[in-house]
Amino acid sequence: MSNYSAPVKDMLFVMNELAGLDQVRALPGCEEVTPDLVESILDEASKFAAEVLAPLNATGDQVGARWHDRQVTMPPGFKEAYRRYAEAGWNGFDCHPAFGGQGLPRLLSAAVREMWKSANMAFSLCPLLTNGAIEALELSGSDAQKRTYLPNMISGRWTGTMNLTEPQAGSDLAAIRTRAEPQADGTYRIFGQKIFITYGEHDMAENIVHLVLARLPDAPEGVKGISLFVVPKFLVKADGSLGERNDAYCVSIEHKLGIHASPTCVMAFGDHGGALGTLVGRANEGLKYMFVMMNAARYAVGVEGLALAERAYQKALAYARERVQGRAIEGSPAPVAIVQHPDVRRMLMTMRSQTEAMRALAYAVAAAHDAAGRHPDAEQRQRNQAFVDLMIPVVKGWLTETANEITYLGVQVHGGMGFIEATGAAQHMRDARITTIYEGTTGIQANDLIGRKLTRDNGATLKVVIGMMRQTQAAAAADSQLSRIAGALGEGVDALKDAASYVVTCFGTDVRTVAAGAVPFLRLMGIVSAGWMMARSALAARRQMASGSTDPFYPTKIASAEFFAANVLPAAPGLAKVVAGGGASVLAIPEDSL
Repeated sequence: MSNYSAPVKDMLFVMNELAGLDQVRALPGCEEVTPDLVESILDEASKFAAEVLAPLNATGDQVGARWHDRQVTMPPGFKEAYRRYAEAGWNGFDCHPAFGGQGLPRLLSAAVREMWKSANMAFSLCPLLTNGAIEALELSGSDAQKRTYLPNMISGRWTGTMNLTEPQAGSDLAAIRTRAEPQADGTYRIFGQKIFITYGEHDMAENIVHLVLARLPDAPEGVKGISLFVVPKFLVKADGSLGERNDAYCVSIEHKLGIHASPTCVMAFGDHGGALGTLVGRANEGLKYMFVMMNAARYAVGVEGLALAERAYQKALAYARERVQGRAIEGSPAPVAIVQHPDVRRMLMTMRSQTEAMRALAYAVAAAHDAAGRHPDAEQRQRNQAFVDLMIPVVKGWLTETANEITYLGVQVHGGMGFIEATGAAQHMRDARITTIYEGTTGIQANDLIGRKLTRDNGATLKVVIGMMRQTQAAAAADSQLSRIAGALGEGVDALKDAASYVVTCFGTDVRTVAAGAVPFLRLMGIVSAGWMMARSALAARRQMASGSTDPFYPTKIASAEFFAANVLPAAPGLAKVVAGGGASVLAIPEDSL
C-alpha cells in the first residue's frame, strides 16, 4: 500500500498564488500569520497526518467501530491518536481565542484539514462535527453555554455532534418529532430518536456535546417550529466537572459501505425519564442556528472530496509506476510500467488535473470566508460573503461528485488488483461514496444553488464572478502559450452565462422544469469555476517562469491546466444545453410509467 504524503508544495502554491494568502494575512487578527508560520504549520501537520493518522486508515476500515451495550469502542490506535491530536492543539487552531483557540485563518485550516481527511477520513469526521458545534455555540449560545462547553470542546477534551434527522424525516427536517418539555428550572427534557449521528458515541473523549433539534409543546408546524438544544452525554456541574450520565444513549450503529471507523449512531433521547438540555438562542429558531453547523459541514465535506481524490491519485500513480505489464503501444522489446500506456496516462491526468482544480476552488472559497468575517470594510465583507454563499453548494456538490469519479479511476488504474481490498484502492472509492449524500445530497445542493443562491439576487453575484472569469480569460489570451486554455475557458464561461440566464428567467414561471436541470447546472458551474482556477494557476506559473524560475513544478502546473482545458472544460457547452432543454424530457414520462 502507498503511504500518504501531503502535497505541501501545491498547497502553498494555491494559497499564495490563487487564494491570496498575503491579503488574508493583512486581515485583522491575522497579522502574525507569517509565511514562515504557515510553512511550519503545514510541515508539522503533514508529519502528523503521515506518521499518526495514515497508518490507522486501513486498520480502521478493516476493524471498524464496535457497539456493545450502548457504548462504542474505536479501532486500535484511534484513542491514542485523538489524544495526541488534542494535546498538540490541532482541534482549536482556527477557533476564537476568547475560549482557548488560536484564531488562525480558515485558509490555513482548509489545508490542514485536507491532510487529516486524506490521511484518515474516518478519524477526521470527529473533529469536523466538533468544530461545527463550536461555531454554532460561538455564534448563538448563551454566555453560560459558552463558558461551560467551548473551552473543553476547543481543547478537544470534549467532542460535539449535530442531531438533525429522524427515521421518518430523512432530509425533510419539517417532519421531525423529537420533543422538548420545559422544566421549572429553565432546562428541558428531550424525548425522541435521531439517526445518522456521526460520532454520537465513542471512547476517545470524556464527554460528547450533542446539539439536538426538537419541538417545544407550543411550537408551530414545519420548520418554523424547530428549536436547538445542548444535550451533553454527561451533565456538567457548576464547577465545570462532569456529573451524572444524561439520558442520551447510542442504541446501535450502522453497518456502512465505507468510513467503517466512523461510528454512525442511532441516538435515543429520553428513554429513561428525559435527557436534560438547555435551549440555544431563541425558541423556534433552531434550524437557523443549525444551518451554521450545516454550512460549515457542507464545506468540510467538499474538502473531504478533495482529500480522497488526492489520496486515490497518489495511490494510483505509485501503482502505475511500479506495475509492469504489456509493451509500449508503438512497440518495444520488453514490458513497460503501465504509466507509459496512453490510457493509463489519461486516467492519471484526469485524476491529477481535477484534484488540483478542486484544491484551488476550495481554498479560494476559504480565503473569501476569512475576508467575509474579518475585513474592516463592510462592503468587502458583504461581497465576500455573497461569493461564499454562492460557492458552498458548488464546493460540496461538485467536489464530492468529482471525487467519486476520481476514486473510481483509482480502482481502474489498478485493474483487477483494484477490486481486491488488500491494495487499498477500493477503500477510497467506498469512503468517497457517502460524500455526495450526507449534509445534503447533490440534488439538495443543486436546488439550494438555483433556488436560494442564484435566483435570490437575480444572478447578480454570479455576474460578478463571471466578470472575474472574463478577466482571467483575457489575461490568458494575451499569452500565446496559454491561448488554448483561454479559448476553452471562454467557451465554458459563455455556457455558464447562458445557462444561468435561463435559470434566472424561468425559475419563477416553470420551477419544476428548471429544477430538473439543477444538478447539471451545478456540475456546469463546478467545471467552469474550476477551469477558471486552472487558468489562473497557469498564469501564475508563467509569471514564475518569466521571473527566472527553473523549477519543473511550474511547467507541470501549466500541463495540468492544459489537460483540464482540453479534456474537462469541453463538457460545459453540452451541460448548458442539458440545463436549458433537458428538464422537459425529465418530466415527459408519467410518474406511473417510470
